Amino acid sequence: MIGELHVVTVDCPDPAALAGFYRELLGLAPTVDTGQYVVLADPAGRAVLALQQVPEYHPPRWPEAAHPAQLHLDVLVPDLDVAEPKVLALGATLLDGSDKPVGYRVYADPVGHPFCLVTPESL
Repeated sequence: MIGELHVVTVDCPDPAALAGFYRELLGLAPTVDTGQYVVLADPAGRAVLALQQVPEYHPPRWPEAAHPAQLHLDVLVPDLDVAEPKVLALGATLLDGSDKPVGYRVYADPVGHPFCLVTPESL
């Protein structure tokens, strides 16, 4: 195991509005709200869902491939420099890197779906 699933992040045009929907639907509470990024947690305080503002958002149209679902996984790791070679060996591709061992880095899985490795300091 390289890391643990931290949170599922969903792209959207208005994180606060969508957070209200999921708060009511799932009984979650906001724990982080930067205006562009909202994290919702379960009653035990564990982050469950993050909503991320994306400029020029285009909603998915099920099941049209031209308008695919837009979300990514955040995988919590203690050190990016240790985790990176392991995910690259599994077939991931680095999309947006950082030269620091903390924070986050964006990768694509072997078929192009984005995911992030994140450290506790980036939360």
